[in-house]
Amino acid sequence: MNELTRIDVHHHAFPPELQASKAAGSAVLGWKMTAEGRHWSLEVSLGAMEKLKIDKAILSLPPGYPPDQKDVRAANEELKRMRDRYPTRFGFWATLGDLRNTKAVIEEIRYAFDVLKANGVIITSSYGEAQNAVYLGDRIFDPVWEELDRRRAAVFLHGAQTRPERPDPHDFLGVPIVEVPHETFKAAASLVVSGRKRKYPNVNFVLAHLGGSTPFLAPRVAVLSNYMGSGLTPEDILNDFKTFYYDTALSSHESTLTAMQSFVGPNRLVFGTDFPAVSKDMATWYTRQTSQFHADPRAPVWRDNILKILANME
Repeated sequence: MNELTRIDVHHHAFPPELQASKAAGSAVLGWKMTAEGRHWSLEVSLGAMEKLKIDKAILSLPPGYPPDQKDVRAANEELKRMRDRYPTRFGFWATLGDLRNTKAVIEEIRYAFDVLKANGVIITSSYGEAQNAVYLGDRIFDPVWEELDRRRAAVFLHGAQTRPERPDPHDFLGVPIVEVPHETFKAAASLVVSGRKRKYPNVNFVLAHLGGSTPFLAPRVAVLSNYMGSGLTPEDILNDFKTFYYDTALSSHESTLTAMQSFVGPNRLVFGTDFPAVSKDMATWYTRQTSQFHADPRAPVWRDNILKILANME
């Protein structure tokens, strides 16, 4: 693996049935599906990777897909087939379905790592709808964290596409733009203040989109959650937030990367694009921002940080 110079940890696979459903649902979510997303294939990804100088992309299905637990195994086997077509260019995050189905999820974790040789797993920030939603710090998920902790697994945490009760603040500010990153923060904060992040230290969580609002709200959580009864001190809470990994997708800019340099330093950042949910041109804009801040091609954000935690990277 030493020859790899750039690994994209946030790179989606859009199978044909998902292309149709995402295109149909884009108006509901307040996001225009990109042409690359509507017509995605591995070859479309390879073309984008060539422009972006990406050696390897770790494929994942978008959060919440497939919607039915019975389809999870078939989805992961399809991801494996995609990986096996271009094994030097792609890996994959296995999907797990609804984490509340702990027995089925643990079986899928074992199958994904031991049989399919997945690099890690992808989860979403909460499970269930509206008032029934359960965030990741809930004790119901402890059996899942125990299995992942035992394996020292890499876990890609992506915000749920949850529409709030209020309308979008503007037609240009739909759910993927303003809600998804904040959902990532809420999940990360629930893991920290509940003590789960500390209880299962060998689970290597990667937060999508620089953790959304996480770096900026962590100090607020540190003091106020302690006041509300968390058994962790403000310093404990801040330190636990610093043990996540943070991917750069749709988030890279001098201002945000400067903040992350101060908050977690260079060894907790990993590179991501969110292609093809965003176009090649949009991914190029963010990659250019990362390159300007991390100009050295050997900077750990590009490769070394993620290689520390991914499984089955032969």
